Amino acid sequence: MATRTFQTTSPRGLDHELLPMRLWAKAKRRGVWDPRAIDFSTDRRQWPELTEEERDLLLRLTSLFQAGEESVTLDLLPLIGVIAAEGRLEEEIYLTSFLWEEAKHVELFRRFLDEVAGDASDLSRYHTPSYRTIFYDELPGAMSALAADASPAAVARASVTYNMIVEGVLAETGYHGYQRALERRGLLPGMLSAVKLLRGDEARHLAYGVFLLSRLACEHGEPVWAAIERRMAELLTPAMQVIQEAFAAYEVVPFDLDLEEFSRFAMTQFQKRMTRIERARGRTLDEVLRQDEDGDEIDSGEPPS
Repeated sequence: MATRTFQTTSPRGLDHELLPMRLWAKAKRRGVWDPRAIDFSTDRRQWPELTEEERDLLLRLTSLFQAGEESVTLDLLPLIGVIAAEGRLEEEIYLTSFLWEEAKHVELFRRFLDEVAGDASDLSRYHTPSYRTIFYDELPGAMSALAADASPAAVARASVTYNMIVEGVLAETGYHGYQRALERRGLLPGMLSAVKLLRGDEARHLAYGVFLLSRLACEHGEPVWAAIERRMAELLTPAMQVIQEAFAAYEVVPFDLDLEEFSRFAMTQFQKRMTRIERARGRTLDEVLRQDEDGDEIDSGEPPS
């Protein structure tokens, strides 16, 4: 019979000061919301009052999110498998909430399409060439590759694709777009409240992605950092083109949304996280493991949140 040991019945136990365990604690407090509990009654009444182009833009944005959330739900499993195989129990514990939250996002956007927009058509018509490059090819390709290659460089490549590009550039910018459009006019309060919940979930996902890439860069040095930089260079242009292609569909963009503002927002958020990951190269592994979501070290005497 094979010899097996269990971390939680050993002297090691669980390290609640690790960033993933802190994210797990927050997910239990803040991530337990039900997509079916969102009140869409006002949204249903307001939807027919929007102009045709306003409805089209919101359908476009929702379609990009709907397929994107389904994609990340399907594609996360290989990364969870790698983390589990490496015996990183605290990280795997957090990733169980990560996957659950992605699944809730799929349900939320489909509910909006069914109950507010009332649209059961093929919304893949909104999936532009650059969107297809990332969600039809690059994301599933990078994640499924982990089944054959679980090297640090391959994990970094997958995390850059998933966390930095799909979540950090595209999802975060899309949520910013929803919020800007709806808040200005006091529209669709149900969807607006949902977007705020979605952004809270995504903030934790992004914090884990920065943590993971920081850990890999700290543990494995220049080869992993080079893999991170290469992947960023490969995907940043098509990611920015996804935003540009969405705006290009309109002669006058509904809700007075401005391409330059959103492009600037996406690049600022991207650069902020890249700076944090690069900074990990000069830190000790213990400092990286115990950093908080803002990239600062946590006082070792602070109780788990």
